[in-house]
Order: sequence, then C-alpha cells, then structure tokens
Amino acid sequence: MSPNLITLVRVFLAFATIALFGVSGYASLAAVVLLVLTLALDAVDGYVARRDGRTSDVGAAFDIAADRIVESVFWIYFAATGMVSFWIPVIVIARGGFTDFLRMIAFTQGKTAFGEKTMMETWWGRMLVGSRASRAAYGIVKCAAFLTLGVWRMLVITPEWQTLVAGLMPGVRLGALALAVVTVVFCVVRGVPVLVEGVRFFRQELVLPKVW
Repeated sequence: MSPNLITLVRVFLAFATIALFGVSGYASLAAVVLLVLTLALDAVDGYVARRDGRTSDVGAAFDIAADRIVESVFWIYFAATGMVSFWIPVIVIARGGFTDFLRMIAFTQGKTAFGEKTMMETWWGRMLVGSRASRAAYGIVKCAAFLTLGVWRMLVITPEWQTLVAGLMPGVRLGALALAVVTVVFCVVRGVPVLVEGVRFFRQELVLPKVW
C-alpha cells in the first residue's frame, strides 16, 4: 500500500470513528479501537514512505493536510459533545490555518515544512517545529489526549459500563481535560516559530514589481 493511500485511509477512519460513537456500547468500543488505529497510521505512512524511498514534498504536504483534517474532526466532535471547551478546536483550527497558509507560500518558493529544505532558519524554530523530538513529543501528547477523551466518551454514553469502572471516571475525566489543555498549548507553541519565520515569505509575495 502506498504511503499516500495510507494517509487517505487515516482520514476516512477518523470519520468512521465519530460515526460509531454512541450507536451502542460495542460500537463505541469499536470507535475507540478505530481511533487508536487512526492515530497509529500517522506514523505508518511516514515509515512506509522512507522504507520504500517514496518520500516527496507533495506527500509530506498531503500528510500535513490529513493531520489537520483528523485532528479537527476529533476536536470538533469532542467539543460538540461537551467534553472540551469550544475554544480548543477554534484555537487549533485557527493556528493550523495560519501556519499552513505560510507553509503554502513557502512551498511555492521551494521550501518545505520539515526536512532538508525546511522553511525554518533559526535554531529554535528548527528545534520546536522540525526536530524529531518535538514532533514525536507533540504526537504522543496529542494521541494520549484523543485516546483518553475517546475512552471517557465511551464510558459516558454506555451507562452499563460506568458501573464497572465508576471509581475511575473522575480520574479519566481529569486526565482527558489535562491532556487536552497540554496538547493545545503545545500546538500553539510549535506554531509560533512558523508564524514568526513565515512572515518573510508573505512579505516577498506582497512586493510589487517595479514599473520602469
């Protein structure tokens, strides 16, 4: 399976996950399983691309677009069901819109979000945005937040299971909310370098040609 196809499957699985929540107790459990699979595939497509030597700038951009769709779908769903604040998806989507806009302009000038042709020039920008450590840490925190929120949602809408884990409900709720807040803060912090350094590409596009 090609890495781009894996990326596309990940997007469809995100929508399937949301559709299953609330249908029944077992369907909600299946939704949590699909949620885990959706998050896991985020690492698989990149691994397959590197293993098969099929990495490309377009593929990397497609992966970022898929990430935006998946995280927006999950954040909006959890906000719509009252599990997180309305402002969480608003902040995440706004941040993604601005950073992806600047990345798109940089892409037209031969620069990419990550890798050897990254648009980031400062050491701190490369560290916060492009380093594998930062990307992995953000991915882990985000996955943990979605997984905990998914489990909490499953327990909330299946009363028959709440009696089995009644003592764990407060801890799951607190952990889900804490991870959601940490994820959003991490998301904003990683977006700041892109906004700061991406402005130069926007300014270059605004420069009018000289009239002789």
